[in-house]
This record gives sequence, structure tokens and C-alpha cells, in this order.
Amino acid sequence: MNQHQQVNEGSGGRQDDDAVLSEFLASLMDYTPTIPDELVEHYIAKSGFQCPDVRLIRLVAVATQKFISEVASDALQHCKARQSAVIKDKRDKQQKDKRLVLTMEDLSKALREYGVNIKHQDYFADSPTTGMDPATRDE
Repeated sequence: MNQHQQVNEGSGGRQDDDAVLSEFLASLMDYTPTIPDELVEHYIAKSGFQCPDVRLIRLVAVATQKFISEVASDALQHCKARQSAVIKDKRDKQQKDKRLVLTMEDLSKALREYGVNIKHQDYFADSPTTGMDPATRDE
């Protein structure tokens, strides 16, 4: 393959990428993201960026939704790992409650994987029964 053919193939790939991107951006006009446009516009404006293009607003909403989904999925994995470790430690006790409870510890670990370090105040409850009436704890 000579250099001229390589350049033509390279620009053909770029044209394909541009066509796919244009098609994707056009599809965003018909898509209603989970995160409302107004909320995205608010935070984009708060950061100092003005954007009249709805497609870009929705692209940010989709990217944000994906990020939140991945963090929640990772936090779920941390929660499952933590609870399986607790079950191994307490083999003699049967656990009635099989609910998964997202704690700040799980969320912190998941966010740390994405470069977000959070510190929570001491008054946050990391136990599902913290602050509950003792009569309802057994339910």
C-alpha cells in the first residue's frame, strides 16, 4: 500500500466517524435523558459555559447518567463484597435480613476508583438500623 492510499483510507475512516457522530447527535434530539435538560443547563451555566445547543446538553446528560450508573454498579459490588465478608465472620448466626444497603464506605470506595475522594461527616449513619426505633429493628 502506498502513502496516497493510506491517506485516502485514513480520511475515509474520519468521514465514517463524522457520519456516525452526526447520526448520534441527531438521535439525541428524540431522546429524553433521565437527567432533565434544565438541571444540566443549570450546572453547565454555573461552571461558566453557555450552550444553546440541546444536543450538547443531552450529550452531557447521557455522559453523566453513564457515570452515575457505573459508580452505583461499583458501589453495589463493594456492598456485596462487604456483606459476604460479614456472613463469613458470623457463620453461626443466620442473617434474616438479605437487603443490600449502600453505605458511605461503599460509595467512597467506588468514587475513589474514578479519582473522586469524599469525606463524610461523623454524623452520617453507616448502619441501616442507626436511628431506628428498637421495636422496628427486628422487623
